[in-house]
Amino acid sequence: MEGVVRDGASDRASGLGPRASASKQTLWHRLMRRLRPPRRLSFTREGRWLTFLALAIGVAAINTGNNLLYLILAWLLSFIIASGVLSEVTMRALAVTRRPPPQVFAGQPFLMEIAVENQKAGLASFSIEIEDLLDGRPLDKKCYFLKIPPGRTQRTSYRHTFARRGLYRFDGFRVATRFPFTLFRKSKDVEMASEVLVFPRVISVTRPPPAPRARGAGPSHRLGRRGEFFGLREWKEGDDRRGIHWRSTARTGRLMVREHEDELERQVTIAVDNSLPQRVIRALAAGERLREDAPLADAVERTISHAASLATAYLEAGWAVGLAARGARLPLGVGRAHLTRLLRELALLPVVTDETPVAELDPRHDRILCVPAEFGASGRPGADHVIHC
Repeated sequence: MEGVVRDGASDRASGLGPRASASKQTLWHRLMRRLRPPRRLSFTREGRWLTFLALAIGVAAINTGNNLLYLILAWLLSFIIASGVLSEVTMRALAVTRRPPPQVFAGQPFLMEIAVENQKAGLASFSIEIEDLLDGRPLDKKCYFLKIPPGRTQRTSYRHTFARRGLYRFDGFRVATRFPFTLFRKSKDVEMASEVLVFPRVISVTRPPPAPRARGAGPSHRLGRRGEFFGLREWKEGDDRRGIHWRSTARTGRLMVREHEDELERQVTIAVDNSLPQRVIRALAAGERLREDAPLADAVERTISHAASLATAYLEAGWAVGLAARGARLPLGVGRAHLTRLLRELALLPVVTDETPVAELDPRHDRILCVPAEFGASGRPGADHVIHC
C-alpha cells in the first residue's frame, strides 16, 4: 500500500514490445500530459480583493493617463506574477508517500500517515496541503506541512473513519499551496493508486454455551489437561498433581482436581446469511439507496459484523473457528493469522440472493448461524445456535 508519487506522471514499465512502439507510446503520454491542465487555481478572499483593485486601477489609469496609477498597476501585477512563480517553485519535486495502518475496522477511527519528501537541491517548500483522493474526490481531511527543508522528509497523519467494510481504492493525492501571499490556492492532482481493506466492525459479544455432542449413549466431553475449565472432581491415582485445586481441597477436606475440555472439542463453525432480495441487490449495484430497502441492507452488514465479532471472541479464547456463508467457505483454523484471513473473507463477502445455498455445517463442531433480525431462519442449514442480529 505504500508507494512514492513524484512530480508529474509516475514511472512506467517499458514492456516487451518493440523499441519504436515504446518510444511512440512515451511521446503520446508526454503530449497528453502537456495538453492536460496541470494546475487548478482558485481565489482566496485576499486574492479577489487584490484582483478587483488591480482591475479598478487599470481602468482608472487608462482613462486618466496618470503615470502614478500605471506604476501602482505595474506593482500589483508584478505582485500577482511573483505569487504564481513562487507557488510553482514550492510545489515542484515533491514525493508523497501514504502508509495506512496494518488493520482498519469499520466504524473505528484510524490514522493514515502521509509523508512528503522535498527532492529539490537547495530550496525549501512552504505551506503544503495534502489531500487523499478516493474515487477521484478528496477526503474531508487534510495534512498541512508548514516547511519542508531541501532533501528532508516530513510526516504527519490524519484521522478518518470508514463507515462500512470493503475494499477502498485511493487514486492519488491533491497537492496544494497558498504560498507566498495567500492570494490564490494552487493545486495539482498526482496519481498514486493503492488499496485499503476495511474489516467489518468488531464489537463485544457473548459466546453461546458449547453444545453437547452425542457420543455413544449420552452426551459427554473429551477431557484434557489444557483448554477451558470444565469442572472439579476428586483426585484419582495417576492424576497430574499440577491440576489440584487447593482451595476446594481445603474446603472439602478431599483432594480435588480441575478438569478441562480437550482442545480438540473446541471447534466452532460460524455461518453467515449474506443474502438480500434481488431488487435490493440491483438497486445497490446501480448505486441507488432506496429508503424502504435500506434497513435490509444495514441488517446484512450488521449480521456480518456480529459474525466477525464472534469469530474474534472464539479465536481469542483458543477455539478453532471456521466460516460458512453463501458462496464462501473457510476451513477451521486458529491463531492471529487465521483471524486476519477470516476478517478479510468477511470484509470482501459479497451480498447475494437467497438462491445461493449456505454450505452444510459439520455436526461434529459447534454450529452458530447469524441471520438478520428481519429474516427468519427457515430454509437454512441446521445449527446449534441461531443468532438474530
